[in-house]
Amino acid sequence: MQLFSASSIAIASILGTATHGFVPTSLSSRLHIHQNDISTTISSLASTATEEANNSFVENAITISSSLHSLSGKTLVVKYGGNAMTSPELATLFCQDITTLQKLGLRVVVVHGGGPMINAMLEKVGVESTWEGGMRVSTEEVVDVAAMVLCGSVNKDISGGIAQAGGRALGLCGRDDGLLQCEKLWGGEDKSLDLGNVGQVKTVNTKLINQLLDDGITPVIAPIGMGCRGEDDESVVYNINADVAAGRIAGELRAARVLFLTDIAGVLDKDMKLMDRLSCEDIDKLIADETITGGMIPKVTYATDAVKLGVQGAFITDGRVPHALLNEILAGGEEGLGSGGGGTVVTL
Repeated sequence: MQLFSASSIAIASILGTATHGFVPTSLSSRLHIHQNDISTTISSLASTATEEANNSFVENAITISSSLHSLSGKTLVVKYGGNAMTSPELATLFCQDITTLQKLGLRVVVVHGGGPMINAMLEKVGVESTWEGGMRVSTEEVVDVAAMVLCGSVNKDISGGIAQAGGRALGLCGRDDGLLQCEKLWGGEDKSLDLGNVGQVKTVNTKLINQLLDDGITPVIAPIGMGCRGEDDESVVYNINADVAAGRIAGELRAARVLFLTDIAGVLDKDMKLMDRLSCEDIDKLIADETITGGMIPKVTYATDAVKLGVQGAFITDGRVPHALLNEILAGGEEGLGSGGGGTVVTL
């Protein structure tokens, strides 16, 4: 784009000086020469543009093929939420990205949130909810609404969108075939804060997930779980934080990548500049010196937990960027550490 813009300006400048107003006969020979210069300039610029476009295409092809080679047969887990979910345009692009990765032979699992949709329904039915430590306090009434929204319209909109884009997807929740079995999660530093029916995932039915992936189907998982089989709370319906669920699923699957699509650019330093690559040790230091604070702390914690469970790389990705998923998965080449501009990659 910049090349053509510069070319247009250069051509316009030449044409402007050559064709403005009446040209005396005495200047005709010089004009003839000038027009020849214009033709030469246009030809040269067009040739340069074509050459650079060809070079760019080749470079991109090499990068993408290297990325695909490193991820061949591997599993990716994507936590889908934030603005990427609430914007219809970005939602369509997300489904296209999932379909493209499928067609390229990658095994993709989607775990989704839906906080804004839950909030809207809670308000509509007159059920109050509160938050503690970044977790929604989940009474039975709140969980009923969350399950209705997440396992219903949200889940089916995503799986249906992927199918409409030409892919294959099946919508599930954590209660299906014991997919996500949980124990009650207690909040607070001393674990004494009662969060209601908020679940901490203890068991993931990886056999079910892998069976779907083997058949070329993307599981689209709503983070509503059940108690552990054989325990007193087996029949309890648990609300699970989607980031936590995605990280745990990725770890249990030993996924090559887990991506958390968010409404932020990534992890920023104190000068508000993006830090595109961090280790778990780096993150501990950045939390200690208060570079990472507030709502970013749980996000990086989910990422580091996933890496410690065996995931090769965790991406905190800016979901506001069109085709963010494809950019981060395919632009990293053999090294597979993202585009360098679309978020932060966390590794051991």
